[in-house]
Amino acid sequence: MPDTPYAAAAGRVRAGADPAAEAADLVALMTPDERRWCLDGDLPFWAGLDDLGKGGYHRRTFPAAQVDRLGIPGFHFSDGPRGVVIGPATCFPVSMARGATWDVDLEERIGEAIGRELRAVGADLYGGVCVNVLRHPAWGRAQETYGEDPFHIGELGAALTRGVQRHTMACVKHFALNSMENARFSVDVTVDEQALHEVFLPHFRRIVDEGVACVMSAYNAVNGEWCGQSPQLLTEVLRDEWGFTGMVISDWIFGLRDAGPSVAAGLDVEMPYRMVRAGGLDRALAEGETDEADIVAAVRRTVATLLRFAAVLAQPAPRADVLACDAHRALAREAATKSVVLLRNEPVGGTPLLPLDEAALRRLAVVGRLAAIRNLGDGGSSDVWAPDAVTPLDGLRAALPRAEVIHHDGAEPAAAASVAEWCDVAVVVVGYTRADEGEFIGDSGTSHLQELLPGPDDPELVAAFAARVEAGPHYRAPEAVAAAAAGEGPASDPGLGFAQGGDRTSLQLHPDDEALIAAVAAANPRTVVAIVAGSAVVTEAWRQSVPAVVQSWYAGMEGGHALADVLLGRAEPTGRLPFTVPIDEAHLPPFDRDADAVTYDGWHGYWRLARDGNAAAHPFGFGLSYTSLVLGDASVEVGDDGSVLVTTEARNQGSRPGTEVVQVYGGVSGTPPRLVAFARVDVPAGAAVPVQVRVAPGSFARRRVGAGGWVAAGGTHDIVVARHAEDPDARRFAVDLRP
Repeated sequence: MPDTPYAAAAGRVRAGADPAAEAADLVALMTPDERRWCLDGDLPFWAGLDDLGKGGYHRRTFPAAQVDRLGIPGFHFSDGPRGVVIGPATCFPVSMARGATWDVDLEERIGEAIGRELRAVGADLYGGVCVNVLRHPAWGRAQETYGEDPFHIGELGAALTRGVQRHTMACVKHFALNSMENARFSVDVTVDEQALHEVFLPHFRRIVDEGVACVMSAYNAVNGEWCGQSPQLLTEVLRDEWGFTGMVISDWIFGLRDAGPSVAAGLDVEMPYRMVRAGGLDRALAEGETDEADIVAAVRRTVATLLRFAAVLAQPAPRADVLACDAHRALAREAATKSVVLLRNEPVGGTPLLPLDEAALRRLAVVGRLAAIRNLGDGGSSDVWAPDAVTPLDGLRAALPRAEVIHHDGAEPAAAASVAEWCDVAVVVVGYTRADEGEFIGDSGTSHLQELLPGPDDPELVAAFAARVEAGPHYRAPEAVAAAAAGEGPASDPGLGFAQGGDRTSLQLHPDDEALIAAVAAANPRTVVAIVAGSAVVTEAWRQSVPAVVQSWYAGMEGGHALADVLLGRAEPTGRLPFTVPIDEAHLPPFDRDADAVTYDGWHGYWRLARDGNAAAHPFGFGLSYTSLVLGDASVEVGDDGSVLVTTEARNQGSRPGTEVVQVYGGVSGTPPRLVAFARVDVPAGAAVPVQVRVAPGSFARRRVGAGGWVAAGGTHDIVVARHAEDPDARRFAVDLRP
């Protein structure tokens, strides 16, 4: 590293100096213009936006806060969460699929792999720790988070953060209450203090406590103030109450509305262009909406974050051949395999249909429009340029070289049924694509924000940007991606631009898909349905008519191999639902994707169904196995520190190995208990494995409404040790907790 003031400060931090103090000294050396330069992205707006539309999002990082005179490197952003969005990177299963694994160790390993690929493309800030609560399955970006439960989300998000930050910095998003897509630029979410802190913020705090480098604010408003300039969220909660010392960046382009209030509220960097602040800060300073002390504080936080991670970022970057390398592909396949959830497996001829008898399969029908296309998920900011993708048809053909695997696209259900009728088994692949759900691109409701657009770009900044683009690196779209974009391949996932996406209009399958299932199931009683979706699909219209159903997700570039492995019994189905699948959508909270104002309470998902006495079609935490798994006796011990130690046994009464996810729920007696701990446990055939799960102190605390802080738990609490949220064989305990 060159001998610069920043390099000297980084050396002192590595030797034990305080990053905040060193950052203060560096910021004191800056000119006023240099400090203001650090308040937004380093790129020109109009030239940058033009490059974004030409695929620049996949070709280069987005820099900010670089001050060459002092050697301050700034940061270089790349997005996620299903992998690195720059270059031909590994496409992992979407986060919701990884949430279905309930495998914290696996998620940490995925974070490490993503961290290595980030560094290989020149990125040092990863925007892929997306942990907004799935309040309703219709949310378009449901696939980017881990589920409906804040404890479950927080543990997986913390694991991803740990893995990524062994190599680079991580950013958690979108802070907060961002769970509607079409109206994200206009909706104001009203929420009371208790619901805010007990339901919609705990997972963010868990990841802040893990040491995440950065927080990204959300587009929406909360309690009447836009998140990107909310003193309540960015200062009172995040910094004053939680003690967050990292940096806060905005969501992109329209992530803040007012230059001065955003600085005063504690938002450090507007991303990714010189936009609202570049054109509005002079007026804001003149009118007293912010002041130089606020600017200094923001820049200090950014520089201190860079210094804290200077040692990590000084590690040599991997070579580009780490992108989609064999080890990372294997990890993507492992994740996809572990994510498959077996929802139904009824006997046909006296034996459960799955796993399929590979030796007896001579002819297999693979039916559906999604069976033979690249279908990796959302087409917005999480899009990954996977160099190739194994479709369900590819995976089954590779796994069954001696069988005839026949594909029909299902466009004509009667014709598809005729094909399926003469096959030993039919696999019907149905669900959604990026056109149905995902980040909403298109008429995104920003016409009222045109006044925020800046004037012409600075010519010197445009010239510097053009030189940067010319210098490269010059990532090209992988052949399969380019062919799909040109309409030359059987793909719906071109990966070059942005698809419209948005919130779903229904939780049911497309009528054509339901008609296809009905026709194929009537023709062949040995029918398996694989559902491709980012969250819950209501299946009441057809699930009783088929013997086997799996949730197979947007499963990443190795997903077809993983699906084949599970269907053929080469791997066990170990996934468990990270959300509730209702019998009736009316059992969920109301959802209006065009609302300008909504009110959120503390009730959604499995605890809303429990409160209202509604059974789920498939409960939170549910998943079948090919073996017989049960929980043994359990005991509960309350520690002096308020923790609860749960001891039980996972038993495998079958002849195949299996995996159990032991789930512990708890709460004040008389109220629906909520998840407070879990453990994924591999159990050999015929074996019993002891399991201990510790519920952390404070897990049952309640928000002290009106006074801030938390009230320690007291009184009688229910502890439930279960295999899922509605487990009829759950072990139940009543314990007294001292306040």
